[in-house]
This record gives sequence, structure tokens and C-alpha cells, in this order.
Amino acid sequence: MRDGGERAVRGSPVLERVPGQEQAVSFLAQAAARPHHAYVFAGPEGSGKQLAARAFVAALLCERRGCGECRACRLALAERHPNVFVVEPEGREIHVETVREEVWHPAYRTPPEPGRKVFVIREADRLNPAAADVLLKVLEEPPADAVLLLLSARAHELPETVLSRCHVVTFRPLAEPFVVETLISEGAPPELARVAARLSGGNLGRARRLATVEGLGFRDVARDAMARAREGPAGALAAADLVLAAAEAYRKGLAEEFRAELEPFLDERGRVEEAYRGAVRRIETRQKRRERRAERDFLDRVLLACSALLRDRLVAALGGGPDLLLNADLDPGRGSVAADARAVAAIEEARAALAEDLNLNPRLVLEQAFLRLAGEAEGRGSLHR
Repeated sequence: MRDGGERAVRGSPVLERVPGQEQAVSFLAQAAARPHHAYVFAGPEGSGKQLAARAFVAALLCERRGCGECRACRLALAERHPNVFVVEPEGREIHVETVREEVWHPAYRTPPEPGRKVFVIREADRLNPAAADVLLKVLEEPPADAVLLLLSARAHELPETVLSRCHVVTFRPLAEPFVVETLISEGAPPELARVAARLSGGNLGRARRLATVEGLGFRDVARDAMARAREGPAGALAAADLVLAAAEAYRKGLAEEFRAELEPFLDERGRVEEAYRGAVRRIETRQKRRERRAERDFLDRVLLACSALLRDRLVAALGGGPDLLLNADLDPGRGSVAADARAVAAIEEARAALAEDLNLNPRLVLEQAFLRLAGEAEGRGSLHR
């Protein structure tokens, strides 16, 4: 049984690239030949569900079950294949209109290109009741040429009517040492690999993004912002400006990447080919959502870095050793336990506010948080960089 699974994985190069999930990958490699109509990828954040989903989609669309080199594989792995439909939350939920437009209607239409249609629903536990009902109709009468992948870190929160109509593929948590070893094997310097693994909390995808000099840029922004906040109220306002400017630069970078990703769908004059207009419209819509989220995502990363730096100061002040630090490559400094604890609370409240209410003005939230840090620095001792 095991040998057969290993042969199946070796026959799908794209699935071979999913580390640490041998059982799930072996199952998917065999399923790619004759797939069920729906799967739930269940497992904690960072366990490899996203990477496995992209690889499985490539295996479903590739004539060689995932060679990793053909046009279908390249587009599928980049989530740009015309036959791939990606659904994700807008705000806190996945709305019924989104499921109708991006799953229900296209599921019963001819695909843009010959072959299967694949629907990927991220954070599927965020389907609101009406959206889940529409999805259930597709699951009850699935088109023969469609495969649905539902990804969730909280699969138990999916409606039982939806869950019971899907094959569940379980992904195990990845241990920090495994993440470190994976990053080193992929060429990351050992020290950077250890820092990235620790900061990511074992999330391999996030660790890969962090395991570059540029990947830790948000932490540099956090350190600069905290240094500004140390200077008092004026510095706190300057800190908010600094973070917002960095977030805008990040958003613009995504827009530039997107223009390059559209090239496979353009003719020699740089215009979208007629056959791909519908697919490109979907990709553009998804990109607009991605750009809207980009600022909030970046702000959250910076605030999380502030929280981690303050947390390390608390650990050091309470006598914790280097093995307990999140930023093991930095000197945490020393400060007031009470002041740093209040500062962490201020940062975490700002993160929660930005996550809960998408209509909040980010500048006001950041200014309030950094003003509170400035107050703690003035009253209880500086927030050393």
C-alpha cells in the first residue's frame, strides 16, 4: 500500500513539492487520475493546504498529472489558469453573490479551455448560511467536469450537509524544526531560517516569505515606528505616517506583479485575447480584492512585529532565555514589565480593530496605538529599539 502511494507521488512532480504531508499528498496523487467531485483540505494555518491545493489543481489540469513544466501547470500553480475559479472571503464572510457568480453559474457552463473546471474556496468555514446553501446545490448535482476544493483551518465549522458530500483530506501541523530544515534545504541561510520559522509560528508558507532579506522588511518598519513613538506624541504621528507609506509601497508592488502575470493572456499587441476575456475579468476582480486587502495585511504584519518585539522585552525582563524569544537574532532590550504589557495590549487592540471593522480609518487606529506607546515610553521608560 505504501509503495503504491510513493509511486503515485513520484508520478506527480508538483505534488512532490509539498513537504511534510506524505499521507495527504499520496492520497491526492492517486486521486488526480479519477477525482471525486469535492474535497475538504482540513488542517491548521501553515500546514501546507494552499500549496497542496495549487499542486492538486495543476495535477488535475495537466495531461501528465502535474509535470510542473507545461503551460497548464505554470498557470495553475500561479492561480492564473482560465479554468480555475478562486473564491475567498470579502471582509469577514464569503457572500452568497460571490458563490453564485464564481461557482454556481460557471460550474454548469463550458470551461474557457478544454478540460476540467476547478473551484478553490479558501477559508470555506466563512461561508455565510445563504452562500453555503448555494454551494450545497452544486455539491448535490455536481457537473461531471468540475472539482471543488474547500480549504479550512476550522473544517468542523462547515455545515454538515456540505462536509458530508466531500472527501476530507487532513493536513497535520508542521513542527518548527521541520520548517527550519525545509527552509535550509531550499537555500535559506540557517540563522535566517530559524528566525523565519520562529516568527511564522510553524507556518511554512509564511516562513518562506520571511526567509529573505526583503521578507523581514515589515519588522524593520515596526522597529523604526517604535523608535519614532519613543520620541513622544509627534514621533507617534510620524510612526503612523511611516507605516502607512510602507503599506502603500507594498500595495503598488502587488499591482506591478499583476501586470506581469497577465502576459500569457495577451496578444502580440498587448491586448487580451478574445478567448480569455472572461478569465481575465475574474483575475482582475480577484486582484482588486487582493489589493484592497494588501494594506490591511501589511499593517497587521507590522503591528504583529511590534507585538512580538514587545513580547520579547517582557520575556527578557522576566528572566526568559534566548530560546524563548521570537526574534532570536535581536537583542530584546530591557524595559518596564507593566509598561510593555500595556503597550502589547495597545498594539493587539489595534490589530483587532482593523480586523473586525473594514470601514475603520487605518491612520486613526495607528495613531491611537502609537500615541499609547509614546505615553508608556514617557511615563515608564523608553521603548528601546
